[in-house]
Amino acid sequence: DTKKGNRPSFTKAGQPAFASMMYDQFNAALRRTGLPVETGQFGADMAVSLVNGGPVTILFDTKDN
Repeated sequence: DTKKGNRPSFTKAGQPAFASMMYDQFNAALRRTGLPVETGQFGADMAVSLVNGGPVTILFDTKDN
């Protein structure tokens, strides 16, 4: 949900087992198109770093629910 605040909310997200299955199916579908797909462990903690080179705007077009 991206309707409020600066960060998305995942409070209405699916259960982890279902989400993991969907993640696997999505990656398999991409591979069937011939795209190279790299994956890690679903739901694992990650340590990332970022160098931001400028402003970015991301629009999420959602239905009003």
